[in-house]
Amino acid sequence: MINAAIVGLGRWGRNVVNAVQNKSERLRFVRGVVRRTEPAAEFAAQHGIELCTSLAETLADPRVQAVALVTPHTQHVEQVVACAGAGKHVFCEKPLALTRAEAERAVNACKRAGVALAAGTDKRLWPSMCELKRVVDSGVLGEVLHIEGHFSNETSHRFHVAWRDSPAESPGAGMTATGIHVLDAFVNLMGPVRRVQAQVISRRPPPLMLDTVSAIFEFENGASGMLGTFRVTPIYWRVHVFGEKGSAEALGETELVLRMTGEKPKRQAFEPVDALRLEFDAFADAAAGRAPFPVSTAQMIATVAALEAMNKAMAANAGVHV
Repeated sequence: MINAAIVGLGRWGRNVVNAVQNKSERLRFVRGVVRRTEPAAEFAAQHGIELCTSLAETLADPRVQAVALVTPHTQHVEQVVACAGAGKHVFCEKPLALTRAEAERAVNACKRAGVALAAGTDKRLWPSMCELKRVVDSGVLGEVLHIEGHFSNETSHRFHVAWRDSPAESPGAGMTATGIHVLDAFVNLMGPVRRVQAQVISRRPPPLMLDTVSAIFEFENGASGMLGTFRVTPIYWRVHVFGEKGSAEALGETELVLRMTGEKPKRQAFEPVDALRLEFDAFADAAAGRAPFPVSTAQMIATVAALEAMNKAMAANAGVHV
């Protein structure tokens, strides 16, 4: 059993604890780091978590073997480096960083320290996405030509947090909260991105943002791609891979549609899983040296690099008027 600390007990930090504590047989939280202890005291007590306000104090605790970072984006890299320096395995919520250079700094710090690094990309563990990966890797689709993806939800409105409005913390509108999961899926299925064009169209300012992001990609393997994400509308997930012999489309967590040339579409449904708990079980396995984390550090860097390129493209607003 890995003893871990969690830094940040806001809405998502509590989701993590609820998924893991007394449910995982591989990891448990023994300490929590928060800015103020009072708002989290009752929740922490219910889950047997000792609270404090100091990351340094927590890193000095010999009981703590690993740390989960559920903190604002701009804090991630410095916190990863600090955890690695203390010899603690690190789980960092997405995005790992906001630039390729910073992602490389985090990865290199963990490599030098010999500790595991995990990134919060639980959508990879959805049954639909696991099957999509299996289908693509099997070669049944033939040469892969194109990928399309979309992930939107209402989280930014329903659970508003002020720092998520900040361009410094959340550049690229809905990309850091939701769209980055699609980027991770693209990198997992297609490999690194070579070139990207992107736009953001804003219709309403914070705190009730109403904006859309659209992007097109060229991957290093020569395939193309398209991505969309909105910070409003009910939750919607779609990742669709097209090959010369057929296509495979993941819809939500548990559905996949396979369309092969000359055949009727085949629709598959899978039993749901607790992807968040499975993600932390995988982190515990990596920390214990049993298995590598499912997302390689090269993929972590490639995803952040694509995010950085998207943000630059949106900021440049270099579209051609028709």
